[in-house]
Amino acid sequence: MSANPQWDVSRALRVAKLFHLVCGVRDACVTPFLTLYLRQLGLAAPWVGILMGTKHLIAASWAPFCAFLARSHQKRRVLMTASLLGSAGASLFMVLVPPLDRDPGDRRCNGSHSLTAEGPPPGVELTVTVTLASEPASNSPAGALSLPGERSSGVAGTLGFREGPGESAQEPFSYPPGSSVGSTQGTRNRSGVLLHPDTAGVTGSPREGAFRVVSPPLPLFAGGTVLASPANQSAAKGDGGALGLSLEGLQWTFILSLGSMVLWELLTSPLEQVADDSLYEYLDFVDATDRHRSLWVWRLLGTSVGVCGIAALVGPLDCFLATSGPRGVVHFYGYSLVSALALLVSIAFPVPVCRRQEPSYRTVKALSLVVGDPHLTILALTIFLTGGATSAVQNFLFWQMKDHRSSELIMGFSVALGLLGEIMLHPFKALLLRKLSRVGTVGLGLGCLAGQLLYYSFLWSWWSVLPAQILSALSHGALWWAVSTSIEHLATPGTERPLSAVFRAHICGSGASLGSFVGGFVVMRFSLPVLYQACCVLLLLWLALFLSIQPRLPQERKINYSKLLTVEASDTSDSEQGTERDWLVKAIREEHSDWRG
Repeated sequence: MSANPQWDVSRALRVAKLFHLVCGVRDACVTPFLTLYLRQLGLAAPWVGILMGTKHLIAASWAPFCAFLARSHQKRRVLMTASLLGSAGASLFMVLVPPLDRDPGDRRCNGSHSLTAEGPPPGVELTVTVTLASEPASNSPAGALSLPGERSSGVAGTLGFREGPGESAQEPFSYPPGSSVGSTQGTRNRSGVLLHPDTAGVTGSPREGAFRVVSPPLPLFAGGTVLASPANQSAAKGDGGALGLSLEGLQWTFILSLGSMVLWELLTSPLEQVADDSLYEYLDFVDATDRHRSLWVWRLLGTSVGVCGIAALVGPLDCFLATSGPRGVVHFYGYSLVSALALLVSIAFPVPVCRRQEPSYRTVKALSLVVGDPHLTILALTIFLTGGATSAVQNFLFWQMKDHRSSELIMGFSVALGLLGEIMLHPFKALLLRKLSRVGTVGLGLGCLAGQLLYYSFLWSWWSVLPAQILSALSHGALWWAVSTSIEHLATPGTERPLSAVFRAHICGSGASLGSFVGGFVVMRFSLPVLYQACCVLLLLWLALFLSIQPRLPQERKINYSKLLTVEASDTSDSEQGTERDWLVKAIREEHSDWRG
């Protein structure tokens, strides 16, 4: 089939590169920081895990279905436009979700929009009295927190109060020098409980200077000592009512978050696959599909720039845009603005008007190939486990960094560090695969991911996460390079792209969904370090099994001779026969190389 003379491949590639760059910036505005925003809404780890698991599940199932419908009915440009417009609007619904704490204490914006540590003057001691239900209400001073008697011990431990023989439930504590006085925003005691002053100053009146206890977000980690540390920003599962959290408020926050996220993901998930299929078919008409493989670099560059750029804007703009509610609304506003820019670029995005007839049910054929080939089955299980373990990092690593007092700029830089490392390692892709073989490269990626997880479980400072992020070039980049190369060698004619889509969307997405669901409850029941260590052990066990199974698998055919039969008679020519011979010579040379190194 001859190419349309009006098609300009160079222009199409320039537009595609710009589109991938803008979409990378767009995704980076929200996706890395989404779980951090959900935490600031007041949702604990299990609820965040359910939300993120639902998000991954929708992306794994809905995006391929929409791509199939758009290809069948020739509505790709319509779907891309609807996805960009709809996701820009749906993302703003997350801003409208009410937080559990209507007066969050982590937003301390003064006139210069800076963050200050607030509290009473140096040397001033404040007392928070916890009155048990058995005591008369009249004996408790103003501002005291009344708790049921049967739950007093657990709540006291959660709030950080000592309680034992001869000790009172009332404990004085001092604030460090350098804290400000007279603030109406309040402060936190050393256990992280937010204290808001009833008056602007401390005077001699017994009524003035009293502090009320405001509930923090649902605790995550049991057994912690400081609520703002990774061991305690989310820990008392059953004390929500004792801390003043309304069950009705929790239900509304979770339901509205779930509804907003489901709508948002339904609108945004089909965009990437539809655009990728459209560009590939466009280039396929002019036999330029080899130029399609380098476009992923532009998306990673856009993500690296976007994640650092939006993080730098959050600090100065968050206090300017809103004075109440959780921090992070700038992420959603930025997402909407970049979506509008992506919509303008999509007008010129190459979409083929006519298409070649392709066999139906390509996904079903790809799935049957995965089940029938033991090499692909093992790879599928590897990607499934990798997706589940990676979700643990993506969901809760920023929580841990935040509890170590990391800024969002450092969080964004940590993401960009891993992505840029993957880009810089790519020129050595062929050398790495040749020296280690595909199996060895997969094993290297699994080992690096297990090492990252183990390292994350022992973080001690906000900067300590940065060295481990460099390993993302191997744990993600090299691993997927080996998987993609294996798919090219093992796929039957015409199933390479469907098989790759099955691995990336269905298998990896399903693993990430299950990992998110399970990870949230593991964090609630145990702790985040335990989740990381459990994922590390699971990956190491699978790595040992993966390497031990390889010699027992059927010998892989070095040359897929059925590919030689796919050349259509109408497309053959003298020059193409030479190309075919070159391919055959290359395949025969590879016959002499040992696949297992």
